[in-house]
Amino acid sequence: MKRVLHVGKFYPPVSGGMERVVETLCRAGAGIVESRVLVMNTGSGTIEETVDGIDVTRVGVAATAGSVAISPAFPSNLRRARADLIVLHEPNPWALLSYAIVKPSTPLVIWYHSDVVRHPVQYALFYAPIARPAYRRAERFIVSSPTLGDHAAVLGPYRDRVRVIPFGIDLSEWDLDAPARARSAEIAAESGPFVLFAGRHVPYKGVDVLLRALRDTPIKAVIAGDGPQRPAWENLMEDLGLRGQARFVGDVPAHELHALMHACAVLVLPSITRAEAFGYVQLEAMACSKPLISTDVPSGVSWVNQHERTGLVVRAGDAAALRAAMTRLMADTALRDRFGAAGRQRVQNEFTLAALRDRIRGLYEELGMTTPAHAC
Repeated sequence: MKRVLHVGKFYPPVSGGMERVVETLCRAGAGIVESRVLVMNTGSGTIEETVDGIDVTRVGVAATAGSVAISPAFPSNLRRARADLIVLHEPNPWALLSYAIVKPSTPLVIWYHSDVVRHPVQYALFYAPIARPAYRRAERFIVSSPTLGDHAAVLGPYRDRVRVIPFGIDLSEWDLDAPARARSAEIAAESGPFVLFAGRHVPYKGVDVLLRALRDTPIKAVIAGDGPQRPAWENLMEDLGLRGQARFVGDVPAHELHALMHACAVLVLPSITRAEAFGYVQLEAMACSKPLISTDVPSGVSWVNQHERTGLVVRAGDAAALRAAMTRLMADTALRDRFGAAGRQRVQNEFTLAALRDRIRGLYEELGMTTPAHAC
């Protein structure tokens, strides 16, 4: 069986969309290829471990510069890794730099999660030079939606190598067992109807827009997750007089997130830039039959959430539009139920783990990594 090395930023239990995707790809590839993972650790030491049957190397981090973790040992770990294919998950500046240093001869695929949102001059001077060696050598670029492929200008020279593989989700993991049902009912009884945000607390997520949209409404919000922007957003909540109406609950374990997802009335993803390329959390909410409110950022977000079918799409950064959408859905239980049912059906039709597995198998067959299923 051929070996695939996924090179990412971090890996669960570290939270984040890219992290969940890498984990899901490893699970979906089981029995097709042997998946391994090379990522950074959240501490200074390097750890090698097996997580749910996947060999994971977490390389120690010496420092951070802005949002970039600096790991001096990452290139040497990449050089030692034995693989028949490298899948580099991008944006990932330190992994790109490591790749440029090591220059591995192993075939390369770039999984292009999102655009790098930087000033064009900054991108040209600092990011493009470290990305260029990997981009030139990549045999395929994988995007999660046709929209992302169309809007990603940096992929323009490589259009013939771009393939669309939407993410997938295990629906059964989001079904309610008895403890989750009890906890969900408890949350609903304590909070009443509420909108939920779940994600990293970084500027492009737009939680500040959500907070401003809550003003002059009775709508309650639960904000799950953590990150560098959390203190500023909590201060904004206080400044807007929203204490008691908005509640920050921090990073929560998986079982609590499941309960929150089932207890909420609406999932809100108020992202303000195309750095939000897909919105994996939308699949999780749709799996729970929840309606969505997302924004029209030029990416795959509104391809996943279909306006007036699975939820509502509003203009990015527009607090008044978001307020109107929340008010409309919170006042109409039947509409929420209709959107939620359509979302669940959309996941069943397009975004299952089985569908992802079939698409990954097709990619590996195209690259000569595995025998075509019809030839077995």
